[in-house]
Amino acid sequence: MNNQQFRIASMPPSRPADYCIGCYDDSVFIDFNDHQNDLIILKRISFDGYGCCQLPEKAAPMDENDSKTFREIYEKHLDDQESLREIILRNIRINQDLIWNDALLEYRLL
Repeated sequence: MNNQQFRIASMPPSRPADYCIGCYDDSVFIDFNDHQNDLIILKRISFDGYGCCQLPEKAAPMDENDSKTFREIYEKHLDDQESLREIILRNIRINQDLIWNDALLEYRLL
């Protein structure tokens, strides 16, 4: 995923999220929400060929530093792609038991 660009995505009202990010030419969409204590939590990931994986409430949020940096990067229109990639992959890894492993492997998100 090193050369894969992230972009801010627009989603329909039926798919609400505070932060929507598309990647792999919009084959993958990753949605995050603001969470308690100013943290950000992964809400869902949809994968072409697999569908939409909704994470349960027990998903682990980003830590304080990642949440702050994520917001800063998002507000600057995802200008720091490398840092964003590291934050997203770290958050996926801590929640990987809640996400479809075959989709994560196919899209190299582990």
